[in-house]
Amino acid sequence: MSDIETALAALDLETKVKLLSGKDFWTLPAVPEIGLRSLVMSDGPIGVRGIGWTPDDPSIALPSPTALAATWNPELARTAGRLLGQEARRKGVHVLLAPTVNLHRSPLGGRHFECYSEDPLLTARIGVQYVLGVQDQGVGTTVKHFVCNDSETDRFTVDVRVGERALRELYLAPFEAIVEAGAWGVMAAYNSVNGSTMTEHDQLQNGVLKGEWGFDGFIVSDWTAARSTEASASGGLDVVMPAVGDPWGYELVAAVRAGTVPEEVIDDKVRRVLRLAARVGALDTSVSSVSSVSSVSSVSSPSSLDGAAVAREIATRSFVLARNDGVLPLDGGALRRVAVSGALAMDARVQGGGSAQVYPPYVVSPLAGLTAALPGTDVSYTIGADPRRRVPPATAPQWSDIVATLRSEGGRELYRTPLHTATVRWMGDPPPGVDPYELATIELTARLTPAASGTHQIAIVGFGEFTLSAGDTVIFEGPVYREDDPALVFLSSEERRFPVELTAGEPVQVTLTQRVSMPGFVSLTLGHTPPTGTPDELLDEAARAAASADVAVVVVGTTEEVESEGFDRKTLALPGHQDELVSRVAAANPRTVVVVNAGSPVLMPWADEVAAILLTWFPGQEAGAALADVLLGVAEPGGRLPTTWPRHPEDVPVLSTRPADGALPYDEGIFVGYRGWRAEPLFPFGHGLGYTTWAYESLSIEDDDAVVVVRNTGTRPGREVVQIYVAPEPPDPDRPTRWLAGFATATAAPDEPVTLRIPLPTRTFQVWQEGWQTVPGRYRIEASHSLTNPHLTTHLTH
Repeated sequence: MSDIETALAALDLETKVKLLSGKDFWTLPAVPEIGLRSLVMSDGPIGVRGIGWTPDDPSIALPSPTALAATWNPELARTAGRLLGQEARRKGVHVLLAPTVNLHRSPLGGRHFECYSEDPLLTARIGVQYVLGVQDQGVGTTVKHFVCNDSETDRFTVDVRVGERALRELYLAPFEAIVEAGAWGVMAAYNSVNGSTMTEHDQLQNGVLKGEWGFDGFIVSDWTAARSTEASASGGLDVVMPAVGDPWGYELVAAVRAGTVPEEVIDDKVRRVLRLAARVGALDTSVSSVSSVSSVSSVSSPSSLDGAAVAREIATRSFVLARNDGVLPLDGGALRRVAVSGALAMDARVQGGGSAQVYPPYVVSPLAGLTAALPGTDVSYTIGADPRRRVPPATAPQWSDIVATLRSEGGRELYRTPLHTATVRWMGDPPPGVDPYELATIELTARLTPAASGTHQIAIVGFGEFTLSAGDTVIFEGPVYREDDPALVFLSSEERRFPVELTAGEPVQVTLTQRVSMPGFVSLTLGHTPPTGTPDELLDEAARAAASADVAVVVVGTTEEVESEGFDRKTLALPGHQDELVSRVAAANPRTVVVVNAGSPVLMPWADEVAAILLTWFPGQEAGAALADVLLGVAEPGGRLPTTWPRHPEDVPVLSTRPADGALPYDEGIFVGYRGWRAEPLFPFGHGLGYTTWAYESLSIEDDDAVVVVRNTGTRPGREVVQIYVAPEPPDPDRPTRWLAGFATATAAPDEPVTLRIPLPTRTFQVWQEGWQTVPGRYRIEASHSLTNPHLTTHLTH
């Protein structure tokens, strides 16, 4: 009998059921009698937040998942996974709640930034290596959200109506590939699919995932997604999270005793939890037992990776140079003056909002990165346009001595820590050593030394009862609330602003105190914005600065108010006056470079007016350093688009994410993303420029591989992503015009040739018709720089 079977046999029914539900927000219970320690889970795909607020133990913040996919580099995805596995080990986390492999069905999707691509093959290739990288370190993953959680509107209740062919060829395909590669966990989504909520979906969880694909890992619910006892237990779900709202426990024990849920079903779930525990080193078993349940990874000590270096490399490799008239790369030695504008140049958005958010040790803003890289150049800054609807958190240089203090009801200090920014936020546990039931208040104190006289805005962002004071004056005392689900309020808290007249250079002590009512959901920020000019004055100032500069750099993008978890975007337009800012600056200086800091596509009505466009996604903590590397030619922009960028919203094949009568029909079938485009987009799937040129010299088919020879014909080393597309001849109206079949990367010195072998698996030529069926016929094979830029073609008959 194996160690897992021995452990299972030692458990009574109540203990077995207890193992299948969270004991709190992030952990499963321990059973010391069988050598089982508590399994710890943590968000997020770009870093490891941990189970509570630990400002003295920050998290690495890598670029967003869409940025990782934009590298088109599975090996780099594995490095990212290994780094995060290393971080998880350091923080005592056994399971990372990532990656998100839902598709970019609509560019309005609120978590677009957290998903990889509109293409299932690219999603799968990146996702497989990310998962294997994490698991290389003996840390589990939960591939999510299974399945069709491709938008946020009504995500708890929406019923996605999707045909079997689209489900198999698109939405299930990344999950299938990652499961076949050896994933240890899957997360069941909130939504329903074809009438059944996913946490109860017997056909997809038991039938496809565990049965057809042979998945031997565990299925965990998305947080609070499980809403039934017998249906979810019988439908394939293995673990319910968190403890709050758990529908199992005594009810599931009673269902087993009543015979409505067989105990064999419970035993299978417990085996999966114990197998996970063995894989991550949380079950005291022999080494041979661990290896017997995992052929992918061991639980050896994690390797040492430099988090900052990995974050910087991923960022530079992900940046997509969408347009360049020759202005890039910049010659740093010849620059006398660089005019930088845009609020996001100073306050970079380096990560998406919601559950994916982590707290990095620092952030290099675009302005800071360029200033540091150009020590002999006058780098000026103007706001130009501010798209932020909310007041940003208080931070240096105008704010100093920012301190958070947690106190008991009687005022006794429980915890104190200095902060870089005036934000306290956690979902789960307070800092180590703080009893959540003893915590009564959180106090933020800071000193503001205004740089300008006038009306300053001081803000409260959060939910609960607050007291705000400046000096000896109480500015506000009362509630800041919104009637909504606590989790949604946490993701998007309320803001209250208060005007305060201040004099430049005269410091004032500001204190914000919150009474804690829900110690598991805490979010408070002390915000501040100084006096600024009118929108027209800000635009005029930016244009004047650009006119006298050698080059102008405009940073534009989305904000947390328009792109985040919990809601879908309402428009593809940039918020605020950012479009006008770009046009004004470009009119003043023909050498204008626009940096787009957004996690998903935005409209660019000014695209033909500027010298260069660089798409930087949400670029992680090394944002500004990576930006300087790319703009100055220290590194080549290595990214290629993982999703199509539209010129007009009406051209997008699928735009709306709004359900009707509780249902969201996927009527477009398989024609999602580039598969469904009929108009010419602004930038096609796979597009991206570099700093050298390439010749595609030959293409042949050998043993089911596309063999491509390319040569670097430029004057500097470079990297080319060779993309293979397959197109049926003649065209088939029931299939896309062409689709991605494979890709590989060539890295070469000037005049160096590279030979690439890119497999063309059987699935490339198959469709789902009550099973995978190969469609015979003649196919055109294209070796391309992007979807619409083929360089070489050949044919094969299948």
